[in-house]
Amino acid sequence: MDKSNKKSNKKLVFALIVLVLVISIFPLFALKGAEFGGSDDAGSEVVTEIKGEDYEPWFTPIMEDLIGGEIPGEIESLLFCVQTGIGVAIVAYVFGYLVARKKYSR
Repeated sequence: MDKSNKKSNKKLVFALIVLVLVISIFPLFALKGAEFGGSDDAGSEVVTEIKGEDYEPWFTPIMEDLIGGEIPGEIESLLFCVQTGIGVAIVAYVFGYLVARKKYSR
């Protein structure tokens, strides 16, 4: 490998690392004091505006019935991540199966 090529690769890697750091840190300062709400909250507010009264949920989540109370936020996040992982595994398996089927059918 040529020395000038190595230098340009190092510069590119350094520039990409700086870009990733800027992209990661910029929102911390740009969104200072911003409030984020979930879709449940936004939906409840719209229903309240339309009906003129507070939204009353018509069912309780299954997990809350099983444990007898509200699920802590950390556990709720964990369950969401596990659900995401299962979904990604299924999609990856299907894509892998389709690629392998095409590859080995020849």
